[in-house]
Amino acid sequence: MVTGSIDKIEAGKVSDWDRKSEVKFFDDTKLGVKGLLDAGPSKIPRMFMDEQQTTGMTTWGSTVPPESVPVVDFKDMDKDAAVRSQIIKKVGDACEKWGFFQVVNHGIPESVLNAMIDEIRRFHEQDYETKKAWYSRDSQRKVRFSGNFDFYQPRMANWRDTLYCTMAPNHPNPEQLPALCRDIMMEYSEQVKKLGLNLFELLSEALGLHPNHLKDMGCDEGLFLLGHYYPACPEPQLTMGTSSHTDADFFTILLQDQIGGLQVLHEDQWFDVPPIPGALVINMGDLIQLISNDKLKSIFHRVLVKNEGPRISVACFFRSTSFGPEHMRLYGPIKELLSEENLPIYRETTIYEYLTYYSLKGLDGNSLLPHFKL
Repeated sequence: MVTGSIDKIEAGKVSDWDRKSEVKFFDDTKLGVKGLLDAGPSKIPRMFMDEQQTTGMTTWGSTVPPESVPVVDFKDMDKDAAVRSQIIKKVGDACEKWGFFQVVNHGIPESVLNAMIDEIRRFHEQDYETKKAWYSRDSQRKVRFSGNFDFYQPRMANWRDTLYCTMAPNHPNPEQLPALCRDIMMEYSEQVKKLGLNLFELLSEALGLHPNHLKDMGCDEGLFLLGHYYPACPEPQLTMGTSSHTDADFFTILLQDQIGGLQVLHEDQWFDVPPIPGALVINMGDLIQLISNDKLKSIFHRVLVKNEGPRISVACFFRSTSFGPEHMRLYGPIKELLSEENLPIYRETTIYEYLTYYSLKGLDGNSLLPHFKL
């Protein structure tokens, strides 16, 4: 049972609210949001509430905009040059206009996708004492379970738990991964890496570069996997699953279940990204916007919570870690894309500098990119 400890932070039970103390108490339980929910609260703790009303939360599916996130079909991409050319154009257009697209016929079997969702769920729903052994806020650990990386910053905490795994360039030994989901994590990450290589080629060509250009820059060397668990929320209108943010990588490959909740900001309006069976969501990150000199867009997105769930998603970030030897490589606007009419917008930076700033800033609803502008 988890009651008797975590229920002490239920909303309304602390007369003189001290956010720092509440966050520390919650963190020290090592039970996560699911542990809190299993204690049966009728209200969410104050640390999860949007006190400043800054989220502009809307109901999932409440509007049906005339546009929608593009869907790109990769069928026959490697068999027909004309088809490949069409796909390159569609991917380029989607990344310039939306920064997001969904991909079908991407080559990863639906059985693998379903197994990945199921095993991430099993990890988060296992016995608490077993799961607590994985709990850590040490970002140097290759595999760990935790909540928000920016818990201790003075803003609303997000309603989710996360399994963090660094899968490349130096993947963990199998015994370093949770036994419940070890095999599928290894298989899925290998399949995602292959898809990622194809995407780097398509993006290179969409930019008018050699297919290997982004790979030769080392953009494909790192893979960071996050297995998110968004429990049902008793007061979904007061909090967020993930606050509005852009991604700290080159691009992200997202697998989501059928619950829904992901939204993308397009032309100052929030659009639902509806789950499509067998599809994967691709979105551009800050680093690719930087090196493409604003050609490809890293767009704000967020996750709403619901009073049903849990929602499961698996996000694979293509970037190196902040502590590997490759973290000091310089990245700046690609010289082949620059001209007198297209001068560099950003200065060069390293993965280490970028992620250090990202960790200090947290998910505050603002982009990191202005910090790196010339």
